Amino acid sequence: MSTDDPREARREAERARQGGGKRPGFARELYLGRLRLDLVDPPYPDASATRRAEAFLARLREVCAGVDAPRVELEERVPDETVAALRGIGAFGMRIPTRYGGLGLSQYHYDHALTLVGSVCPAIAALLSAHQSIGVPQPVHRFGTEEQRRAYLPRCAEGAVSAFLLTEPDVGSDPARLRTRATPTDDGAAYLLDGVKLWTTNGVVAELLLVLARVPEGPGHPGGITAFVVEGDSPGVTVEHRNRFMGLKGLENGVTRLHGVRVPAAQRIGAEGRGLRIALSTLDTGRLSLPALCVGAGKWATGIARQWARERVQWGEPVGRHEEVARKLSFITATTYAMESVLDLTGRMADDGRHDIRVEAALAKLWTSEMAYRVADELVQVRGGRGYETAGSQAARGERGVPAEQLLRDLRINRIFEGSTEIMRLLIAREAVDAHLSVAGDLVDPDAGRVRRARAAARAGGFYARWLPTLVVGRGQVPSAFEEFGPLAEHLRFVERASRRLARSTFHGMARWRGGLEARQGFLGRVVDVGAELFATSAVVVRARADADAHPERGTTPLEVADVFCRQSRLRVEPLFEGLWSNTDELDGRLARRLMADSYTWLEEGVLDPSLPGPWIAPADPGPSVLDDLHRRTG
Repeated sequence: MSTDDPREARREAERARQGGGKRPGFARELYLGRLRLDLVDPPYPDASATRRAEAFLARLREVCAGVDAPRVELEERVPDETVAALRGIGAFGMRIPTRYGGLGLSQYHYDHALTLVGSVCPAIAALLSAHQSIGVPQPVHRFGTEEQRRAYLPRCAEGAVSAFLLTEPDVGSDPARLRTRATPTDDGAAYLLDGVKLWTTNGVVAELLLVLARVPEGPGHPGGITAFVVEGDSPGVTVEHRNRFMGLKGLENGVTRLHGVRVPAAQRIGAEGRGLRIALSTLDTGRLSLPALCVGAGKWATGIARQWARERVQWGEPVGRHEEVARKLSFITATTYAMESVLDLTGRMADDGRHDIRVEAALAKLWTSEMAYRVADELVQVRGGRGYETAGSQAARGERGVPAEQLLRDLRINRIFEGSTEIMRLLIAREAVDAHLSVAGDLVDPDAGRVRRARAAARAGGFYARWLPTLVVGRGQVPSAFEEFGPLAEHLRFVERASRRLARSTFHGMARWRGGLEARQGFLGRVVDVGAELFATSAVVVRARADADAHPERGTTPLEVADVFCRQSRLRVEPLFEGLWSNTDELDGRLARRLMADSYTWLEEGVLDPSLPGPWIAPADPGPSVLDDLHRRTG
């Protein structure tokens, strides 16, 4: 049964995240004040894998060169011939192992593929990534039986589009409210699914659905949120609506109703009650698809900004020579290099498999989605009126049609997709303080009894006696530290000092607010954002040194770009530290509560509301559909 109890919601989330393992992770160590550079040097794919990947990327580039992106924007759908061309080169099986008919690409090369596709048409990249990153292939490969792998993975590799159905009209990031039910049949051979799913990316055209539903507890059934593979044309599955958005016009996203959908028990993925854990585990690496799209956007924006700033002349000089525009060009260029550095590192970490990258993947998604949107916004500003004008309009009056405004619209969803920025901060914060909660959690748990609290006090005493002294001094205070990184060494010294400062601040926050820390979302968000900048700086420094060594023809340019990024990042970090203790968080909360209590309705006077009539949240009661089925096949 769904619930509004916040304690049950927390318990549901905790059950889902347990079992993630205690393998070392660079970002987790960073939040503890430890700069572990030994954890940021995962290997690149071997020569054989690289040759195979490069051959595929060449074929993919040919397909992408023939994509009519303006047509996708105008018709709001990916042409069937484009989907067929992608099927023909195996693009729907990039991440599926070769033994199941896929290409078996590494995460590193898969990211390169999405970067390429996303630079041409983000809607097509979303089609491919939703299918492979969070759709049926990954959960089945990681958690399914061998029979399920043989049944579904070859189909997915051949181009049977899949979709991920978790969100509901009244269920976003709070899984405890999930209402879709999977009722076991009396003979135990199947489940009957009933419910409504919202924002089903690929759902309009999907042949296979990964559905999360709640199994009621009963004899022989532990119950809980469970994952199922559902055939998209099963009786009782109805696509009731195709959603339309400010960007990603070709996205096949809809509302899907399930009514009495019979799903054989053999199509359940994992045990009952393990569905949310399966979904979150899939998202750990699935989230890396969004940074790949952000990198593609940044690379394209860098090229457009460079050419336009040189071509456009004002007051006798190219606009790029004017300081205000030059600052924007520098930000776009340096940030793009950093986004690619973060993507490169997290992709290789995922391939390596030796480390826990939950935090790194979440940070990559959070940081790149925020920064890419800023990059796009700055590009629009650099282009001026042409940045606000559509590409079609520019072309119609005889100029190059540059879709800068479309880039801004398309990128906006990345700050919401697969965990909004605000939710990502909370998820990362939970992992960042995991070491503290593992030893001292019972001290702040209101449900913990006297014995548990006493044991926790003993554990905490030992942990903090060992840990706190390590935060006083470190390598970052030694002028010669990290000298192997040459002129970028000072930035790693800053990261080391800042990571210890961040760990001390987190400890002070726990000591100050104890169990109330989880409600201090502003504080936790700033902690996460500092860590994100330190992670990005570390990735940039490591990559710049590697670039300089591997590409002597580039001279010192990688070091130049990296140095500028690190200095820009440092200017963002210091206000975040100051904001931990000097902010308006409590005032903001008070004002928001009074706003919702109608204390300021006078401020809304003098305007009209052009919104269309209807409830804020559409009814989603289970039952048969009364609407036409909009489901269709592609290609």
